[in-house]
Amino acid sequence: MDSVQVKFDYPERLSRGILLLKTFLGWLILIPHFVCIYFLQIAAAAVSFISWFAVLFTGKFPEGLFKFIVGVQDWSLRMTAYYSLLRDEYPTFGFEPGYPASFQVTYPEKLSRGLLILRLLFGWVYIFIPHGFCLFFRIIGLGFVSFVAWWAILFTGKIPQSMFSYISGTFRWAYNVSAYWLFLTDEYPPFTGKDGAGAVSNGVTA
Repeated sequence: MDSVQVKFDYPERLSRGILLLKTFLGWLILIPHFVCIYFLQIAAAAVSFISWFAVLFTGKFPEGLFKFIVGVQDWSLRMTAYYSLLRDEYPTFGFEPGYPASFQVTYPEKLSRGLLILRLLFGWVYIFIPHGFCLFFRIIGLGFVSFVAWWAILFTGKIPQSMFSYISGTFRWAYNVSAYWLFLTDEYPPFTGKDGAGAVSNGVTA
């Protein structure tokens, strides 16, 4: 089982009214979430800094700090799923599970100090260049797919499965990369947005 699980439940029906509400007032109705996430991301950055030294000296990520960062990422994912036409349910506040889109990471008992230092010094080379290159083109496609999906929902009340898979897969890919960069896992992120595609650990596909 992959240590990072980014899940999006496919909705059988989507509301045309909520679609129009999100289109014209989405930024406004999400202001409370934006404010919370803004300050939480600042706190998460400080927590990541502290955790880096904890892993360096102990080989372990403090569990409380780990859960905090995962919780912030999960909250952010809920907002993404709502605003990106994947769900109608307004995102829940806080770190409690239950929303039909979620970000979960299995707590690692040990983390590699070598990989920790490698990510700090060369992460931009072997993480952001290859994954950033791939995601750049995925995101270009995301704009087109989202545009077509918007009209599909408006006229049919459903998002086509293939479009849902593309949109959710793009975000799954990005959040997998984020989990690795934030030292939440030692498993190198897969070059795919498919659910359960397997992660790469030490250059070997799991």
